[in-house]
Amino acid sequence: MNDASTGPVLPAGSLDGRRVLITGSSRGIGADTAGYLAAAGASVVINYRNKEARALKVVAAIEDAGGTAVAFGADLTDADEVAGMFENVRDLWGGLDILVLNASGGMESGMGEDYALRLNRDAQLGVLDAALPLLGEGSRVVFVTSHQAHFIETVATMPEYEPVARSKRAGEDALRARIPELAERGIEFVVVSGDMIEGTITATLLERARPGALETRREEAGRLYTVSEFAAEVARAAQEPVPADHTRYVGDVSGFTDSPA
Repeated sequence: MNDASTGPVLPAGSLDGRRVLITGSSRGIGADTAGYLAAAGASVVINYRNKEARALKVVAAIEDAGGTAVAFGADLTDADEVAGMFENVRDLWGGLDILVLNASGGMESGMGEDYALRLNRDAQLGVLDAALPLLGEGSRVVFVTSHQAHFIETVATMPEYEPVARSKRAGEDALRARIPELAERGIEFVVVSGDMIEGTITATLLERARPGALETRREEAGRLYTVSEFAAEVARAAQEPVPADHTRYVGDVSGFTDSPA
């Protein structure tokens, strides 16, 4: 499922007893993040929208490796389905310790003009609100985004990706506005921002819309992270200390900020 090449991403047993839910984790970054967290001892919920068979394969891979996982389906833009998913989590485990907001989209066809904003902003807040009763003191929320979205207010991105980037930034801003409330509850919050990732569905759709986009960015950045490499950084963000600005940058940022990578 994943291919970390330099040993475990997190120490074995370091997440024993921790309960995790990762949105959009039936494939890609979410699936690999789930594998890394389960390898460290966490019990993981694999969330999927409509690909149950694919989600069950992720669960089977984790279980075959000695971990604990379960798959719960929910369209994150449907409040009733989200509520049902968290009711299942409560019934199964009694609560959550880590919520990884990984699911995103907006470049898919046939989903409606406002789909990017509904998924990347509104659904993120809806999932957080549904999860809050299950998150106790010492728990953590991780929001996964891209440099192209995180820096969209100061650095332009490709026109084909701009609506998605702006919707993801809107989601990040809305979640950051909740930091004081989360802090009062003892819940930590961290954003993981990465460059374009080789092999993601978004990168594939962007390359289809603008042939050569990935190679251009690869040349600008020197290299792009793979899905498994970026997922390893998301997994680390679920455990390691939260940066002062609540943002963990992955990969080159020199094209977006004056700060070093």
